Amino acid sequence: SFSSLSSSTSLLMPLGISTSTGNLLSNVAPPTALPSFISNPGTLLSERPNNLEPPSQKKLHEHEPTKSMLNTIIQSKPLQQETHQVITTPIVTPSIQNVQTTVPSEVQDLGMVGGGLLSWVKETVVNSNVLSKVAEKAKNSVNTMITTLDPQMHSGGDMEIVVASDKDIKISPVRQAFQTVFGKATVTGVSVESSAVAAQPVGFAAGVKGAEERINSARNIPTLPKDIPIIAVENFLLEVGEDKWYDLGVIVLNDPKRNVNLQTFTQMTPVPSQIVTMAQEATPEDYPLKWSGLSITVGSLMASNLQVPHNEWHHALTGVSRRDIILLAVQSLAGIYKNTINPV
Repeated sequence: SFSSLSSSTSLLMPLGISTSTGNLLSNVAPPTALPSFISNPGTLLSERPNNLEPPSQKKLHEHEPTKSMLNTIIQSKPLQQETHQVITTPIVTPSIQNVQTTVPSEVQDLGMVGGGLLSWVKETVVNSNVLSKVAEKAKNSVNTMITTLDPQMHSGGDMEIVVASDKDIKISPVRQAFQTVFGKATVTGVSVESSAVAAQPVGFAAGVKGAEERINSARNIPTLPKDIPIIAVENFLLEVGEDKWYDLGVIVLNDPKRNVNLQTFTQMTPVPSQIVTMAQEATPEDYPLKWSGLSITVGSLMASNLQVPHNEWHHALTGVSRRDIILLAVQSLAGIYKNTINPV
């Protein structure tokens, strides 16, 4: 029919040509041909060359291993596995091996250290006297404690010392020092009077003079042997610079039998210049021993100001007692005396 013919004619007409004459766009020039995105539209699928294969099949063929490739893969497979093992061994295997090998190595190290320590102890015991020295120090510590509790525990022996004083603050450190150095020593004190120097000596000469006077006074005691060693302790003031005063003591040992005369000094304790000024002002102008010092002792003034006993002002001021100060100096003196009468 006419309608079917017209519809088929419209389908066969080229694109871009309109059949309607009344359209407004009929006078517009046709556009240029659009690019075709279909290659060889007239070629049928069955007419394609036989050597052409679908892309998917071509890719499969490309990746399909040939016989030579299989041989290569088979030959290289052990090498790849070995390479894989070499690479993964530091990551996986050592973590386990380290756990297994670290414990024995630590045990071995402890064994080596223990063995070295035991061998060192054996060599020390055999080749040195470290243990004997430790035992000796422990024994001396116990002896010091026992001597403090009971001074007669280490009395006796060939060493006999007399202290030119009846005050325990002087006798006790001398006894401890000589018993520490000599092992056994009999130390006693006697009461003496010294009127040749001032109550508070000032200067080295006055201090030494006061100690020597104490020894001479002890020598005049009829009950004492004439050749017995005597020790005297005398504290004095010393001015070091302008208005800088210190208290220190001199320890003098006299042994006429061995013809030994030794002296040493204690450490110095600072004294406020105001205290010295007070002692100077309290000393009368007509004091007969003013050439050697003052009539008022510094210890009495310090004790009064610090509200402590006369013999404790050193400890109240510095934290070190007078006994400890004397002990250290007498211990040095005893060591020198021992080396003098018993030369190595």
